Amino acid sequence: MSIKKIDTRTIVLILLIVTAAAMRLVNVKYQALSNFTPVGAIALFGGAYFTDKWKAYTVVLITLFFSDLAINYLYTSALTWFAGSLWVYLCFAIVVFIGSLIKRVNVLNVFVVSLIAVLIHWLIMDMPWLYGSLYPHTLAGYGQSLVAAIPFEKNMIYGDILYCTILFGGFELAKSKYTALRTNRELAL
Repeated sequence: MSIKKIDTRTIVLILLIVTAAAMRLVNVKYQALSNFTPVGAIALFGGAYFTDKWKAYTVVLITLFFSDLAINYLYTSALTWFAGSLWVYLCFAIVVFIGSLIKRVNVLNVFVVSLIAVLIHWLIMDMPWLYGSLYPHTLAGYGQSLVAAIPFEKNMIYGDILYCTILFGGFELAKSKYTALRTNRELAL
């Protein structure tokens, strides 16, 4: 494979991820869409398609960081970043890893890893002792926090399903038409 093909594939992957991340800004205007975001899908997509895994982590986490800055600016009119976001980045780094485990992209595999991504986010991000939350820092408080988060995680499931369909489906369709988007292994088959 030539350098041109590698660069084309990488550029297309980055553009898809950045474009999908821009959809996070819709939540600022429409609060009913809270957690209906492409973030889980972006992490899975990056993990699945970047052949160099360092690129997957770098592109996904940097995109998340800059979209967080934009969202925080829209809420606070200042460029701020919250230290608690480190847990969010940890969750999505785990989701990138889960995406890297996808060996064959198909509807079932992508659906299953989407559910796993939401489960990871739910179990980690709703620990009451992470943020000094409204819930007691006990297992019972953790249970209350998990129950209270169900509507948000439901939105995340819907968002992951929609954006995974767009990202994975769109890229697979593009790969079928443009050989520059295929890996060496795919070209050898």
